[in-house]
Amino acid sequence: MCEHDSLGRRRLLGALGAGATVGIAGCLGVNGSEDGDDEQAQVYEPSIEGVEEGPVEFTRSQRCDVCGMPVMKYFGNSQLVHENGQAAVFDLPGCLFAYKVSSTPDSPIQGAWTTDYETHDLIDATTANFVLITDKEAADDPMGIDPRPYAHRSDAVMFLESWEAEDLSPEADIIVGLDEVDMETAKIYRKSRLPDE
Repeated sequence: MCEHDSLGRRRLLGALGAGATVGIAGCLGVNGSEDGDDEQAQVYEPSIEGVEEGPVEFTRSQRCDVCGMPVMKYFGNSQLVHENGQAAVFDLPGCLFAYKVSSTPDSPIQGAWTTDYETHDLIDATTANFVLITDKEAADDPMGIDPRPYAHRSDAVMFLESWEAEDLSPEADIIVGLDEVDMETAKIYRKSRLPDE
C-alpha cells in the first residue's frame, strides 16, 4: 500500500467521524445528553421561500429548521407555511412546536402539516389532535420525546387508552390542537432549543 492511499483513508475516516459527531449532536445536544441542556436556545427562521401554498414536498436534502436533522429520517415529518410564502420543515412534531412559539416571521401561518402517528399520512396540523405524552423512557423517541399527532380525536383517545406508561386522561387537556401550543407546552419537547421566558 502506498503512502497516498493511507493518507486518503485517514482523511476519509476523519471526515466520517466528524460527520457522525455532528449528526449525533443534532439530536442529543452538544453535551451528549438527550435533553441537550447545554444546547444554546435560539429563535428560528423559515428556510424555504416562494411557497404559494402548502404542503411542500419533503426531500432528502431538507434539514429540520429547529434541530438540523434530515426531515425524512424519523416518523414525524412536519411543516409550516406563512402567508408571505416562507416555509419551514421539521423532522418531528416537537420541533414544529418549538418553531411555532419561537419563530420570527411577521407573517401569519397560512397552513401547517404533520404526520399522523398511526397512519403515517400527512395531515393538517391546524386541525390535528396532539397527545402530550411526557414519559421519555417509554416513548423511546429519537430526540427524547415527541407529541403524538392524530387526524381524528377518537384515534388520539384510543392511543391514550393503550398508553400504559402514564396515567393520562383526554379530559385533562392532554390532547391539544396546534393553536393551543404555547411556550410551556413546547418546552416539554424542546426545552433546550427554546429561549427562557
